[in-house]
Amino acid sequence: MRLSAFVSFAVAFVSVVANNETGVPVGTPVPGDYTGPLRPQVHFSPPQHFMNDPNGCFFDGVDTWHLYYQYNPTAITGGNQHWGHAISKDLYHWVNEPIAIFPPDDNTQVYSGSAVIDVDNTSGFFPNQKNGVVAIYTLNSPGKEVQAISYSTDGGYTFTAYEGNPLIDINNPDFRDPKVIWYNDHWVMAVAYAQANTIAFYTSPDLKAWTHASNFTNPGLIAGQSTECPNMIEVPVDGTNQKKYLLTISRGGGFPNGGSGIQYFVGDFDGQAFTTNDDRTRWIEIGKDSYAGQFFWNVPDSVQGGVWIGWASNLPYSGGLPTAQENWRSSMTAPRRTFLKTASDPALFDLVLDLYDPSPVLGKDLDAKTVTGDVSAYSVDFSSVAANAVYLEANITGIGAAQNASFQYTLASATSGESVLASYAFSGAFEIDRANTKGWTDGGYVAPIRTEGLADPGDSWTFTALFDRSMLEVFLNGGLHAGTANVYPSEPLTQVSVATSGLPADAQVSLRVREVLSGWNPPPGESGGSGTCKRDAAPRWTPKSKRVVS
Repeated sequence: MRLSAFVSFAVAFVSVVANNETGVPVGTPVPGDYTGPLRPQVHFSPPQHFMNDPNGCFFDGVDTWHLYYQYNPTAITGGNQHWGHAISKDLYHWVNEPIAIFPPDDNTQVYSGSAVIDVDNTSGFFPNQKNGVVAIYTLNSPGKEVQAISYSTDGGYTFTAYEGNPLIDINNPDFRDPKVIWYNDHWVMAVAYAQANTIAFYTSPDLKAWTHASNFTNPGLIAGQSTECPNMIEVPVDGTNQKKYLLTISRGGGFPNGGSGIQYFVGDFDGQAFTTNDDRTRWIEIGKDSYAGQFFWNVPDSVQGGVWIGWASNLPYSGGLPTAQENWRSSMTAPRRTFLKTASDPALFDLVLDLYDPSPVLGKDLDAKTVTGDVSAYSVDFSSVAANAVYLEANITGIGAAQNASFQYTLASATSGESVLASYAFSGAFEIDRANTKGWTDGGYVAPIRTEGLADPGDSWTFTALFDRSMLEVFLNGGLHAGTANVYPSEPLTQVSVATSGLPADAQVSLRVREVLSGWNPPPGESGGSGTCKRDAAPRWTPKSKRVVS
């Protein structure tokens, strides 16, 4: 359906009537205020109202990353789902774009999906260009979910719904979240039978006609929980010439620390079916707030792996986050570079989700030092950092057999006495404790987040933490273990400290603390800031062969 719009401006906000929706802007970005004390500065969050799953993530082959997302532009809770849209040159400085995909009618919502660049015009939508974008998504209506597509001739900024929708209709109310990749000479879709604990694979020559190829289920999948948002990518195995397929599946419950989470499986894909190396149950996170993660399409070869981003929330409490007081709810994780490492058993593999290059938003050093033996009282005040965001790196060598050693990272408020602790025992346990924050008292939020049985780090261990007002992400041993936690203090956290105990007397502890700059202020040479910018009228394009699976 074509959209018609009536636009009027009042104060700083835009009121638009489009597709019978009052207050939903068309052709102009939703305005946003990114100055609130809980508003992250380098983690993407919506300009207003409610956001959840990342959708349609892709890199344009030149210099721009596209992030679409599940978005309710009219309320602070889920429902009335559209595809919001933002772009970035570095995955940290974000620019809000107009809403990209609207529901076709008042009884339908646009649910999650993916996007691809149809370089060879397999769809027939793009006879005269190489940068045509096709979005593949679920249309949700009462009693039924079907798969549909829209196409973009301007590089992913505006979309036209395909007249032949729906593409796949199996008369099922829980059939959603298609992820599409290219394999050799055809397209492959992974899509969830959400209540059947199963991922279906379909194939297509043209993104329009789809044939069911196989189903995947596994004893490692937690039974009785919703199965959503499948994502599949081929990733390198670090230090080898080998590549393996990685299948991630979001689960509505069963996460060891409570609520929802993301499981992953390592295996092989032959263009029709996915088979696992083993049946182990693996979770992406040692944090609690990560769901519906998606890999970007068309990632540059120089990355040497995939690029992943997730919705930083947990389903049981996602509708109650206290950021509603600032008229927005939910943020994304930081971007992460993704690859595999060979585990202690050569037949097994560990997932690495390391922080994607944060240098575009890292400012000056606040402090750096090296300590021999234990660190007893190391603290840095970052109250002068305008973004109220801080980055810490710790590197410990000479650990030896100190299994009783421990490491503690603390964020604190000098005014309210609130604190957040992240602690690691070298015997293999990690915990995040946010109970001593006063901005929210939800039981699922204040419960400790604890993971045991982590691998022995050997003689060296690294810890990286990115704190961003109400977001904390930690990365142990270069992302071998990664954790996301929302944190809601009543007063800003402005002090970061580190302490260790039980290390050998000759162990070396190197510490570096840096300020984090706001991603809503444009880098030199870029226009925009505060959530809006002017983009190129005609997007530039250098196609990457779609024969690289991503």
